[in-house]
Amino acid sequence: MIDLRSDTVTRPTPGMRAAMANAEVGDDQYGDDPSVNALQERVAALLGKEAALFVPSGTMANQVALKMLTRPGDDVLVGDEAHIVWHEAGASAANAGVQFTVIGQGGRFTAADVRARAKPRGHVVQPGTTLVCVESTHNRGGGFVFDPVEAVAIGQAARELGLGTYLDGARLFNAAVASGRSLAELAAPFDVVGVALSKGLGCPVGSLVAGPRALMPLAMQARRRYGGAMRQSGILAAAGLYALDHHYDLLAEDHANAALIAQAVAQTPAAIALDDVQSNIVIFHLPASLPNAATLVARAHAAGVWVQAFGPRTVRATTHLDLSAADCATAGRVLAAAVLAGA
Repeated sequence: MIDLRSDTVTRPTPGMRAAMANAEVGDDQYGDDPSVNALQERVAALLGKEAALFVPSGTMANQVALKMLTRPGDDVLVGDEAHIVWHEAGASAANAGVQFTVIGQGGRFTAADVRARAKPRGHVVQPGTTLVCVESTHNRGGGFVFDPVEAVAIGQAARELGLGTYLDGARLFNAAVASGRSLAELAAPFDVVGVALSKGLGCPVGSLVAGPRALMPLAMQARRRYGGAMRQSGILAAAGLYALDHHYDLLAEDHANAALIAQAVAQTPAAIALDDVQSNIVIFHLPASLPNAATLVARAHAAGVWVQAFGPRTVRATTHLDLSAADCATAGRVLAAAVLAGA
């Protein structure tokens, strides 16, 4: 089975398993785990931030960031179909007590949008806006990289308005490779950044939240409240250190493989924005004249390719380090045939 449901379906490589087995460990709650400390320091440096905190998941990274930067009742500006809104089971309302205002279109927005939609704090009726959240790469947007130039403008606008800034960079490693920019450059406009190790880098567990050292006590408190405090978590951190050394450069192959799939689908009546296929995610839409997403997923699965229905007529395929170019060329042919079978 060629599994394209997500880049989270990978298995640790033999080298990663060996690194985990041989990891130096301690009690992370006492700050005594050398592997966790090394990972946190390394990721903070890569992102150009003062400090970072290791957490179990990307969702927890987002939720911890909200607790660092907002208070209950605050309004947060987000792009259309943001992961923090769509894919976290309402955690932002349940945990941080915030509400969202969606701005822009398709996950993209501008500094002008921020200025136009930010609500004043202290208003007797309106909830005050305190935070702007950008997602890059954008999951539901087809893996595009948020415009780095616009991100700088958004950061400047936010500072002028007294707003915090957060980058949901679960796939920021993909964004850096796709854009040819450093992680630090992409992270620079934002106060706090979240990155995932369990997606493109192929780790079994883990994300990090990075930002000012002064905010880390809030992050640690939130992580504990959410049940994310771990002990000998150096076993997991070692996977992250290994991935940074050995898997980061493989992301370009994932992007090239996604392009193979996208080009095959583009030869069918399915709707796909090829310009947005900038990383390892391929999203396409099925017009009413074609079978729905569930039908296409079933057809592809029967032919040995596993993709995900991302809506009634939307399908997502995600490449990763467990797949070869030949796998993805085959997957492209299977998906195209599944689409054309109902045309």
